[in-house]
This record gives sequence, C-alpha cells and structure tokens, in this order.
Amino acid sequence: MASRTSSNSSSAGALVDEQLLEKAIISADASSMQEIASPNSSELPSVIPEAGRHQLTHLSHVESIADDRAATTSSPGELATTNNPSGGGAQMDRDLMKATVTGDAVSMKDLASQDPAVLLGTTPQGNTCLHIAAIHGHTGFCNDALALQPSLLAGVNSDGETPLLTAVTSGHASLASSLLRCCGRRDQRLMSQAILKRDRRGCNALQHAIRSGHRELALELIAAEPALSHAVNKYDESPMFAAAMRNYEDVAEKLLEIPASAHGGTFGYNALHAAVRNGNSGYEVSTDGVSLLSTAAFRGNVGVARELLSACPDAPCCDKEDRTCLHRAVWSGQTEFVQFVLGSQKLRKLVNAQDSHGETALHLAVRMCNPKLVAALLMHQDIDVTVHATHGSPPNWALSTADDRAKTLNWNEVSMLMLKADPKDASSLHNLHKQIKDDVENLSRKDIKSLTQTYTSNTSLVAILIATITFAAAFTLPGGYSSDAGSQGLPIMSRKLAFQAFLVSDTLAMCSSLAVAFVCVIARWEDLEFLLYYRSFTKKLMWFAYAATTTAFATGLYTVLAPHLLWLAIAICVVSVLLPVLTKLVGEWPVLKLRVRLGRTFNSDLLNMV
Repeated sequence: MASRTSSNSSSAGALVDEQLLEKAIISADASSMQEIASPNSSELPSVIPEAGRHQLTHLSHVESIADDRAATTSSPGELATTNNPSGGGAQMDRDLMKATVTGDAVSMKDLASQDPAVLLGTTPQGNTCLHIAAIHGHTGFCNDALALQPSLLAGVNSDGETPLLTAVTSGHASLASSLLRCCGRRDQRLMSQAILKRDRRGCNALQHAIRSGHRELALELIAAEPALSHAVNKYDESPMFAAAMRNYEDVAEKLLEIPASAHGGTFGYNALHAAVRNGNSGYEVSTDGVSLLSTAAFRGNVGVARELLSACPDAPCCDKEDRTCLHRAVWSGQTEFVQFVLGSQKLRKLVNAQDSHGETALHLAVRMCNPKLVAALLMHQDIDVTVHATHGSPPNWALSTADDRAKTLNWNEVSMLMLKADPKDASSLHNLHKQIKDDVENLSRKDIKSLTQTYTSNTSLVAILIATITFAAAFTLPGGYSSDAGSQGLPIMSRKLAFQAFLVSDTLAMCSSLAVAFVCVIARWEDLEFLLYYRSFTKKLMWFAYAATTTAFATGLYTVLAPHLLWLAIAICVVSVLLPVLTKLVGEWPVLKLRVRLGRTFNSDLLNMV
C-alpha cells in the first residue's frame, strides 16, 4: 500500500504517490485512496485530479451506507439472509475458518468480540461459519455462533441450503434437531421460511431426513412445521412418497394427518403404489397406466391385493396395453399371486384375458418356460388352450420364441404339459420340437470342435485317474505277500473268495478306464454324429469302471477286516456298492422327478436335446 503523505505544505515534493493513487482510483478502491490521502487533512490533496475527487467522494459515500446497512443487519434482535457469492458478501476471515473447522468456539467468540460482523462472512460457495460447522457436526460451536448472530440460521449457500439442510444432508441428526429448536425460539414467520427452504433440487429438510433414514428427526420436523409435507422436489417426489418407499409407517401416518399433504412420486406413481411395493395396505392408476393391483402382482404381495379387492371389488387391474395383473404376476414369476388370482372369483375373468397383442397369461407362462405356472394355469377349469394371439399363434407355439432354452428340462416339461392339455395339437407340437432340435443341432455343428475338445478332455482326465488308482492297487494287495518256502511271493489271501473278487473288479476297472482314455485319442474332431456315439459309448464304460472301482475297494477291505471286524467289513461293502447307485439317482433326479410328476404323459424322446 502507498505510504502516508505528510501534511506539511512547505515541501513541494510529491506528497502523494501519484502512480499508486491513480491505480486506486482506477480500481475504485476507496480505502487505498484514503490511505494515500493525508490523514491530518480534511480535504483531498490538490494533486488528485478532479475526476478522482468525485469518484473518491462517491465511493466514500457508498462505503458509509454499506457500513450502516451491515450494522442494521447484524443487530441481534432481527433476522436477515446472509450474503452469498451472487450477492457479493464479505469474504470469511481465515482465522474464523480455522476455528469453525476445528470447532473452536473460544476463538470464534474472540473474533466476534472485536468485530460482530465477522460471523457474516462467507466462503466462495456462499457457506457461512454455521454451514461449515454443520458439515463437521460441531453442535456447541453452532449454538454459540447463533447466540451471537441469530441471522445465520437463514443463511443460504450456492446449493440453496440453509444450515439446517446442511446438517441433515451431512448426517448430523442431533445437530439438525438442535438447529430446529433454535428456529422455534426466533421470529416465527422468518424461521418458518428458513425451515421450509428447499435446495436447488427442490428437496427440503424433511425429504432429506427421510431419504437419509433419520426417522426421529423426520417426525420432529413434521411437528415443528407441517407445511413441509406440501413440498414436491424436481423429480416429482413428495415426503409421503419417500416415507412409503422407505416403509416408514409412523412417518407416513403423521403425514396423512396433515390436510393437503403431497403424495405424488416419480414417473406418475404415488404413495399408495409405494405402500403396495412394501406390502402395506384402489382405484389409483399411475400416469403410466399401472394399477395398484398390477404393482402388487409384480411384487407378489397377495395380502395387499386381497385388501384392495375387499375395499374396491372392481379395482382396475389392466394397464394401457391391456396387460392384466395376472400377466404381470406370470412375467415376474410370482407363483403364489398367480394361484391367488386363479382362486379369486372377482378376478376369474382374467384367466383367458388377452392383452393388446392377443396373448393370454398362458402364452406368457409358456414363453417364460415356467412349468409351475403353466401347470397352475392348465388346472383352472376356465382355461382355454386354443386362444390364438393376433399373429396367429396358440400358446404351444410360444415355445418357439424360447429356443435358447430348448436344451433345458423346463422347456421340455412345458412342452409335455402342453401336449397333455391339447392332445389334438400333438402333430404341430412335435413339428415344433423337430424344428427346434434341428436348430440346436445346427448350432452344435458350428461349434463341434470346441464341444469335442471339452468332452474328451474332461472324460480322459477322469479315466486316467481311475486307471492310476486301480493299477497301483494291483501291486499293493490286501494282506501282503507270503515269505514261506514253496509259496514265496504269492498273495497271502489268494485263496479267499473276497480277494479273488478284488482282483477281478480291479482288473475290469483298469481295463475299462484305459479303453476310455485311448478312445479320446482317436476321437474325430469335426463330426457331430461321432461325438454323440462317443459320448454314449464312453459314458457306459465310465459308469462300469466307477462301479468296478468301488467294488474292488469294498472287497479289498472285506478281505482284511472280515476275520476280526465282520460288521465293519459288511458296512463298508454296503456303502461302497450303493455309492454308484446313489450317484446315478442324484444325477438323474430331475428327470426321475419329471417322470413321476407327468406319469404317462412323460415322453423321453423330448429329452434328447437335454
């Protein structure tokens, strides 16, 4: 800054640094010009140009008005909105910033005692010291700052947040509660505006409290300012909708007690749709045309649907494309809800209801390859399996759109169920099956080399493992070898029947597994028919080797244990012999279950692709 000039008129030298004064005038810095000017003179030096005189006089006048306004605003009895960046507020003092971040209330009070207006300074983001303290959760600091400067409660930063909003969004519920109580002790009208303030996304403190999971704070906010329930943010979400989505029943009930509480939600939904989502208990339909029954069907909330129908027997159950709640339940796989609809007299009309494409719920269940839903629909006495969609396809042909699932048990089970339900259409169903099977085979031929490599590598690995085990067992015979003269080197147990059975089964297991391993070597890599034959042949040999290996294990241990622990030897034999049988049952259990469930309808030809 320029040095102060002397008031001695006898020195004709430059009493004022003209260059610095010129810069001060250009930048409209009144304080700099006052420093350059003589402190002992009531008039400006004669060296200041005339334009500069007028500008300095005007700036001094403006500065005095600003000081008066600041003094009026900072009076403790009144409330004013703190300056933000757009309003050109004073910059926050650095020492105050440090004290705020650390929660040092003593340093803050010292600074305020020197200049009460220092608490009104803001950061470039428009945050006051109360905003910063709210971010860090310094409750004591906030209380002390409000005692000195109550107007801080209404300060708004660049995000449109008051300190109360900042405390809620920062997760400090106890601090937010403390600020709320401070608001209650001030001017009711102005404090109500501070509580109701919404951020740039249109959310108020109540909406943020609900979204952040602060139920107690939300109830406290509702009690302090019921008008918070009227707010709807820029996403069309109301506090009641948010409470219903979070399943906060106590908060939702309090909001329902307030007249004219907003209940809308995003995408045209409302709080009742959200309550249905959570299983809480209609003629309400969203702007997208989704009824409450459809929402309940999608979630599988049978209790809600039952409650809705008891209050509204003719409640809407279709959307804009005529998809019923039964369609939605089938599409979302809600078996219990489907059974509820099928057993409801009020919803009986939905069994054969068609959507805008002419498809019934049965069409959709067949396309989804869900045998449980298909079976439930087919058991209803009103079901019509001959309904054709607008493109001319009966439910049977919905399987053609699920060709990617043709190699699954579900696809084959659904086809069997539909064959049983409509025997007259057996020829078309078999034609469909043949078409899908040809498509699957064509895809397999394109990837035959990879399929062959995968199968041969896995099979040969298991075969070599069995061959190694059985080969090693042949030279570590149970009971050991004899060292007596005349029978030296012969197995001690050679005359026992169990030992002979061990040798036979071990030999068969080794030979069959070696055969499988060497078949893998001569496998042809580009022939699907050979792969199918190879798979069938090796599968039988591997099962035989598996059974022979377990038999060799059982007979070997029986030979050693029988003379002393007969019961244990028998138990080991039973478990070992049952192991291949149990493995077979477990491996084919889904098919066996299907065979039992379908009875005479079961058709093994349809399982070839599996």
